Amino acid sequence: MELGNGTSHDLALPPTTCTYRENFKQLLLPPVYSVVLAAGLPLNTCVIAQICMSRRALTRTAVYTLNLALADLMYACSLPLLIYNYARGDHWPFGDFACRLVRFLFYANLHGSILFLTCISFQRYLGICHPLALWHKRGGRRAAWLVCGAVWLAVTAQCLPTAVFATTGIQRNRTVCYDLSPPALATSYMPYGMTLTVIGFLLPFAALLACYYCMAHHLCHQDGPAGSMAQERRGKAARMAVVVAAIFVISFLPFHITKTAYLAVRSTPGVSCPMLETFAAAYKGTRPFASVNSVLDPILFYFTHKFRRRPQELLQKLTAKWQRQDR
Repeated sequence: MELGNGTSHDLALPPTTCTYRENFKQLLLPPVYSVVLAAGLPLNTCVIAQICMSRRALTRTAVYTLNLALADLMYACSLPLLIYNYARGDHWPFGDFACRLVRFLFYANLHGSILFLTCISFQRYLGICHPLALWHKRGGRRAAWLVCGAVWLAVTAQCLPTAVFATTGIQRNRTVCYDLSPPALATSYMPYGMTLTVIGFLLPFAALLACYYCMAHHLCHQDGPAGSMAQERRGKAARMAVVVAAIFVISFLPFHITKTAYLAVRSTPGVSCPMLETFAAAYKGTRPFASVNSVLDPILFYFTHKFRRRPQELLQKLTAKWQRQDR
């Protein structure tokens, strides 16, 4: 690791002059992002197509799933720029605006996915624990669309500062696109980064855990019928809980743990460059796992959407529609 030429490193200040040697990013990030792009793009497109073709039977859960897939699809479309950037050894030739946009899309997808998964889980909780209550059935799909609009507004407000902090800079004689902020703004970014973690991850995660605890308690102590319909309903709820838990454990939890640790170390005065590089590598090493939610989210569709179709049926229907249009 090197210190920037022509600058002094004052131990009373955060080590903003450290220059990392991060060759692992060139080996790790392009393959992972390529897999996410190759799998996430068709999977989310398929989810959107299936939901739109069944719009007459659109449920509130399907509305949330549709918006979740749209968020994943937007992020997948930004991945070619990142793949090129890291394949070239962390060289960003696309300009400052594209840098800010790509970073914003990543965090908007991340926190949008968290909130939409929380909405899906809460909807499932209502269906399991309060199936006969009328108070949560008012508004129907319109209420779900209003909730989605509120989620998009909240996500935009939460993540817009990301586009302000993220910018391009010069390191190792090449242009880079900073993920969080330039090193000189580490102390300024710290309060925002911690607030985003609490509001955008911890609170939704706590709400999701509360929903699943209530669902598990209700299903385990339910004295209702033990027929095939009841068993199928319980099995569907259990499968969805497992998939959502897997998404949080694989994608969101490691990323936020390492990000929080890195933010704390990066803003601490007197931290040595080797220690800072270690925490930076841990954080950036878990960042690809946060992107994997764009692939895992479509899997959730098949556990929450009540009118599942086989891919062959969807292709047959789309082919028949295109043939009618050609005539």
